[in-house]
Amino acid sequence: MSKPMKLGAVVITMGNRPAELRALLDSVAGQDGDRIEVVVVGNGAPVPDVPAGVRAVELPENLGIPGGRNVGIEAFGPSGADVDALLFLDDDGLLPLTDTAELCRQAFEADPGLGIISFRIADPDTGVTQRRHVPRLRASDPMRSSRVTTFLGGANAVRTKVFAEVGPLPGRFFYAHEETDLAWRALDAGWMIDYRADMVLNHPTTAPSRHAVYHRMVARNRVWLARRNLPAPLVPLYLGVWLLLTLLRKPSGPALKAWFGGFREGWSTPCGTRRPMKWRTVWRLTRLGRPPVI
Repeated sequence: MSKPMKLGAVVITMGNRPAELRALLDSVAGQDGDRIEVVVVGNGAPVPDVPAGVRAVELPENLGIPGGRNVGIEAFGPSGADVDALLFLDDDGLLPLTDTAELCRQAFEADPGLGIISFRIADPDTGVTQRRHVPRLRASDPMRSSRVTTFLGGANAVRTKVFAEVGPLPGRFFYAHEETDLAWRALDAGWMIDYRADMVLNHPTTAPSRHAVYHRMVARNRVWLARRNLPAPLVPLYLGVWLLLTLLRKPSGPALKAWFGGFREGWSTPCGTRRPMKWRTVWRLTRLGRPPVI
């Protein structure tokens, strides 16, 4: 009999939520099946006290969300090779069910082409899943699992072979759209992504715009995402659609100013290595319900 998949977990923290972090780590320790090795990355901040057996890595500066997670990946060997898959969990989240890790193992073992699993995020008090936390256009039913084209950064599991094949998260993004960048590269390499409603991370309801850099980085990284990954004819189409959507949402004056500043920055600064996806991947994304123009 083959051994069960070996799982690890990466949690990044700014050190400012010690109680929530401890609750999350306890929920990981309480998962059914084999023990999950956990690495907590202090992203430019000291790591609060953690339970015995949890590894802590403290970075001298904040590398951003993808940069911090990349450090966590490498803590499990090159591209995370010491384990078969890694869970990425927000430090103020909580796994309310004890079978989530086992469900991950079963899903990966049953489907060798499955590279990434996106969990359902639910408010711990109301049980509500925000529409933006369902990674597909048809998001009205968060209880429906499906194949998708992206995933949620702080509530997912990634087969480490994906990192070995397509590389890490784009560290220069710092915040926003790093998941879609990895997802597009994984899909272009032939991997699949599933959204699983039965794999739940409890997380308080929040608005992404609570981050001061939100509007600037969302716009900048959207441009970088397109420049890095899309065939040349789709780059202006994709960005034109998002420009129109942004204007239709009628953001405040300061927010719109920050957005356009980020949009300009995305064009005027290096985006990293350009590897446009194959046209068959464009068609694959379209068949999955999200053509790469929106």
